[in-house]
Amino acid sequence: MDLTQITESLQRDAVWVVFLNVLLQQAGLPVPAVPTLLLAGSLALSSGQLANMLAAAILASVIADWMWYLAGRAFGYRVLAGLCRLSINPGSCVSQTEARFVRWGLGSLVVAKFIPGFSTVAPPIAGALRMALPGFVLAAASGAMLWAGLALGAGWVLRNEVRSAIEVLDQHAGSALIAAGGVVALWLAWKLWQKYRFRQLSAVPHITPGELVAAMESEQPPLLLDLRGHSMVAETGPIAGATIAEHDRLLDAVGHWPKHQPIVTLCNCPEDAGAIQAAQRLLKAGYLSVRPLRGGYEAWLAANAETP
Repeated sequence: MDLTQITESLQRDAVWVVFLNVLLQQAGLPVPAVPTLLLAGSLALSSGQLANMLAAAILASVIADWMWYLAGRAFGYRVLAGLCRLSINPGSCVSQTEARFVRWGLGSLVVAKFIPGFSTVAPPIAGALRMALPGFVLAAASGAMLWAGLALGAGWVLRNEVRSAIEVLDQHAGSALIAAGGVVALWLAWKLWQKYRFRQLSAVPHITPGELVAAMESEQPPLLLDLRGHSMVAETGPIAGATIAEHDRLLDAVGHWPKHQPIVTLCNCPEDAGAIQAAQRLLKAGYLSVRPLRGGYEAWLAANAETP
C-alpha cells in the first residue's frame, strides 16, 4: 500500500484512526499522535468531519487520563514509582514533576499535553493526591481540546502544504523512511547519552542505612532532607526529624542550615536519582558534607525495622 492509499484510508476512517491513535499515545505507548492529528486535519472533507475528529481526540484523551487517574487513586505513589523506573533516564524523577503539579494545580492538566513526559504522569498524580474527579475531568478535557484542536486546526489551515509534502514523500518513500529512522536513532542516542551522563555524575559518596541510623543516634546527627513526592509523604507519613523539600526549591529549604553540618538526602527514585541530584546541587552551593542515602526510603524503612 503506497502513501496515496494510506491517505485515502485515513480520510475514510479518520475519526476512528484519531481516536485509537490518541488513546494509545495517552495510555503511555510510544505512538506519536500529533503527526496523525496534523494529517487528519489536512484530509478533513468538511468542518463537520473536523469537529468529529476533535471530539474523538478529546474523548480518547479523557478516557486514557481517567484510567491513569484511577490507577493513581488506587495504588498511590507505587504507580508513580513504576513510571519513574520505566524512564530511560533515571535523572528524570517523577517526584520533581509531582512538585510542579502540586504548585500549578488544575492548570497543570490544561498544559500537560504540551510538556513531554508530563502528559503521562499528571493524571496518576491527580489520582494519588485525591483531586476531585469532576474538576479533573473538566481540566483534562480542556487540555485535550486545546492540544488536539491546535494540531487538527494547523493541519486544516496548512492542508495544501501537507498534501504537497505527502506527494513528495510518495515519490521518495525510501529516503523518507531512512530519514525517519535517523531521527528515531538520534532521539534514542540522546536519551541513552542522558542516562550515561547521569551515571557519570552520580559518582558521589553515599551513606548506608546502617550508617545513617547510627549517625542519627550520635551527639551531632546529620540533617536529613526528605525529597519524596507529596503523594508518597501523604500516604506513608513524614519521617521523624526530616525536612521535606522540593527540587525546584531546594536551597530555600536548607538556606538556614550551617554549611559545615553533615546533610543526608533521601528519595524514593530508581538509582537514588533525586537524592544524588540534590546532593550535587548542595555541594556546588558550598555545603561541605552532603551524601545521598543508598537505597532511598525503602532501605531507610528496612534499617529502622531491624533496629531494636
